[in-house]
Amino acid sequence: MAKWLVKSEPYKFSWEQQVEKGEGRWEKRVRNYQARNNLSAMKIGDRAFFYHSNEGKEIVGILEITGQAYPDPDDETGKFVTVDVKPVKPLLTPVTLKQIKAIPDLSTMQLIRQVRLSVAPVTEEEWEIVMQLGGG
Repeated sequence: MAKWLVKSEPYKFSWEQQVEKGEGRWEKRVRNYQARNNLSAMKIGDRAFFYHSNEGKEIVGILEITGQAYPDPDDETGKFVTVDVKPVKPLLTPVTLKQIKAIPDLSTMQLIRQVRLSVAPVTEEEWEIVMQLGGG
């Protein structure tokens, strides 16, 4: 089971809105080829951190991938995809970008290295460290 991080600006689509929505299409419209490739690599059962970008700058919850990549119905070009997700649980304590940057073992995390990438892989070690920080 692979691990991921997906970002959304909370003023556009927040963790709370995801919980209210439940299972369904990932709401973030991805228009970056590297992020699209990451979405395409997701498998059913994979897990993803839900990260509030721009405001908050923190990992707030965990999603499960429930549907593999399919054409994004909002993309007229046909080049981009989306996946289905469902909320699993919030982190007991949100993990901030500042905390992540302060931990040497997280220094190569895609969240830090490619700050604008909205969908990124997370290593097993990174996942475990963030889960410990978040009380998961």
